[in-house]
Amino acid sequence: MPALEALRERARKLALHGLVAQWDRIVKMPELEGLIEIEEQERRRRSLERRLRRSRIGRFKPMAEFDWSWPKRIDRELVEDCLSLGFLLECANIVLVGPNGVGKTTIALNVAHTALMAGHTVLRVTASEMLTDLAVQETSSALNRRLRRYTSPSLLLVDEVGYLSYDSRAGDLFFEVISRRHQQSSIVLTTNRPFAEWNQVFPHSSCVTALVDRLVHRAEILVIEGDSYRAKEAKERTERKASERTRRRSPRRPPASK
Repeated sequence: MPALEALRERARKLALHGLVAQWDRIVKMPELEGLIEIEEQERRRRSLERRLRRSRIGRFKPMAEFDWSWPKRIDRELVEDCLSLGFLLECANIVLVGPNGVGKTTIALNVAHTALMAGHTVLRVTASEMLTDLAVQETSSALNRRLRRYTSPSLLLVDEVGYLSYDSRAGDLFFEVISRRHQQSSIVLTTNRPFAEWNQVFPHSSCVTALVDRLVHRAEILVIEGDSYRAKEAKERTERKASERTRRRSPRRPPASK
């Protein structure tokens, strides 16, 4: 029967070799399908825990709390399209460009978390962390092993490109990561520099043009303009604290006499 064969295939995928070997004897057990379902659920749960732990996503603000009215320019429809994860099927990239504090990392982390929940492997790393990690590898074999850390996940989130400048070796290493993932798996990248200024990020590297060319090939470019939301929150907090101190210092009026 097709239903029983499908159930047997589920047991085989779970590597439940004992059950599969004794299939003819246990196939009529009424609780068999329920037990296989329990095993599938538990393995999905453990898989998600492992992927979350290895992803290094950490805590982040969910998109439900994102203030769409704050940026002066943002393509909300494109953001929501990215969150649908269609780009992963195409092995395409997402590049978020904008100044500090406009929500680039928040959006990138939400995309990464959505990918994790959908069953994909994810790694989040800053550009500085990745390039420093790769640069300290002393042999070509050690470097190749370490490169696999950044090329094997389904989605690599590279945060904060452009905040620091790097030497030519770092540019070459970044190019190597981009090239190995090109048309094989996706990258989500945040940067505060337009591509025309990346020669200032990698001022001594000869591969900047080729690096950008591979990165933007089949990529969604999301440009965000506006003032820093973090600066806005900091200003509001300062004003609130000042107001609270003023209230505490204000002398209390004596009660009115009867």
